[in-house]
Amino acid sequence: MPTIEQIKELRAITGISISECKKALEEAGNDLEKAKALLRQRGKEIAEKKGARETDEGLVVSYVHGNGKIGSMVQVRCETDFVARSQDFQALCHELALQVASMEADSVEDLLAQEYIKDTLKTIKDIIQEVIAKVGENIVIDKFVRFAI
Repeated sequence: MPTIEQIKELRAITGISISECKKALEEAGNDLEKAKALLRQRGKEIAEKKGARETDEGLVVSYVHGNGKIGSMVQVRCETDFVARSQDFQALCHELALQVASMEADSVEDLLAQEYIKDTLKTIKDIIQEVIAKVGENIVIDKFVRFAI
């Protein structure tokens, strides 16, 4: 049986619900690393299931680097306005705009396959799947553009 502290720690790391964190810790024999791996796998499964759902809401987010010579715009879609207004979704959109400004990609597929600039152990697809698991909605990158002088 996992302790409350273990559950809180896993929730703080992943942002996943307390009940899911407890279940993952129980299945992993209270091993935090194994529980994180289980939650990542579940997140991927959830993302695959939600992949066919309509995304009629979302945000357009821009980023301009401090030197004013590189910028980006990203159109990210989700299912509801409620999620589009959420902090998790908005933070994801900002991270995607940073990624586009930092790394060149020719297509959405290229972008999804890129290593995440803040954690090279993850791809952009991985971070999107993590947010899908948190918010429970399909999320897709619709369009992006990178400007550079």
